[in-house]
Amino acid sequence: MQAQVIVLAGPSGSGKSRLAERLGLPVLRLDDFYKDGSDPTLPRIASGANAGIADWDDPASWLCDDAVAAAVAICREGAGDVPVYDIAHDGRTGWQRLDLHGSPYVVAEGIFAQEVVPRLEAEGLLAAAYCVRQTAVVTFWRRLVRDLREHRKPPLVLVRRGLALLRAQREVVAHAVSLGCTAVSADEAAQGVALLRGQVGR
Repeated sequence: MQAQVIVLAGPSGSGKSRLAERLGLPVLRLDDFYKDGSDPTLPRIASGANAGIADWDDPASWLCDDAVAAAVAICREGAGDVPVYDIAHDGRTGWQRLDLHGSPYVVAEGIFAQEVVPRLEAEGLLAAAYCVRQTAVVTFWRRLVRDLREHRKPPLVLVRRGLALLRAQREVVAHAVSLGCTAVSADEAAQGVALLRGQVGR
């Protein structure tokens, strides 16, 4: 029996990674499929205070085909090699083995997770898709605290990016919903997954 994917999408800082850990299932971290900072195809911010730097919030900065291929292989084979990405250094630092150990589900989470939903559904591998949401102010604060703690980018860049994402949050959620995600709180998503897992074998 092949495994299926539970997708956790949502704005950066909405709590996707925390929820993924809370679910206790194998996790495929889709943010590890970013392009390297030296990739000439990286999109750039065209205007504003951060003009000229890589636009890491544009799906074109991310390798969707690679992410989908990894998810499909892991579901069908039960394990697979996935990249490890260091956001602070804009590049991959190695590879690691993701083994499902017989789990019927794997959680795929990341800021572009919604982009894989239609393709996984077409493959017959989609179990559920959620867009995790919080109020825009809470999301902004959580994201800023996390990014500063992890030294992801210079503080001024993080603040400017955070304000831009705060203004765009409604559109981010709407886009995820348009691709097949259900917009819910983290607790509601956890309840949905618990129900899904409780139906196994019935």
